[in-house]
Amino acid sequence: MATKPKLHYPNGRGRMESVRWVLAAAGVEFDEEFLETKEQLQKLQDGNHLLFQQVPMVEIDGMKLVQTRSILHYIADKHHLFGKDLKERTLIDMYVEGTLDLLELLILHPFLKPDDQQKEVANMAQKAIIRYFPVFEKVLQGHGQRFLVGDQLSLADIILLQTILALEEKIPNILSAFPHLQEYTVKISNIPTIKKFLEPGSKKKPPPDDIYVRTVYTVFMP
Repeated sequence: MATKPKLHYPNGRGRMESVRWVLAAAGVEFDEEFLETKEQLQKLQDGNHLLFQQVPMVEIDGMKLVQTRSILHYIADKHHLFGKDLKERTLIDMYVEGTLDLLELLILHPFLKPDDQQKEVANMAQKAIIRYFPVFEKVLQGHGQRFLVGDQLSLADIILLQTILALEEKIPNILSAFPHLQEYTVKISNIPTIKKFLEPGSKKKPPPDDIYVRTVYTVFMP
């Protein structure tokens, strides 16, 4: 029996949440070892388990993978979520890179000063509505397909859905001007493996709270 992937990260979303999403979408069960102390991180570093001395780190197929995008690419490629040819793969990669730029704002948001958090929500909304969502609305309108690239689910769909749902937690009407993205979000959310991941009791992490923020500072700050 194959060993389940093991994810090393604090018990929260951060940069590991996209990895959880992709594994779940692929129907892959995984284990997690949550980092709660600086000593746990130090042990991984001292044991040469972290190539660049940082997490996320995923143990999978006899490897210890680091760097979020590399992890995502490996899992997506292994589970046929990375297109059928070079052209599709390049489109997926472009869409993912753009979406991850937007997602990064959400990842950093809980670590801002309280006075700055609301301002940043407005900034995220503006960037999503002006820069990012029009791109995907045009793509979906242009080809009329269910998925962003080709005729099957890809990493691009998974990361976009993750980002949309996380934004909707802060700005419920964020898609009001994008009817194709609204329809798309419903369809992708109802893919069986993704629907299961969105249900209560899954390994999907809740929005970051003060406990998560304190844990991150405890583990990573000098």
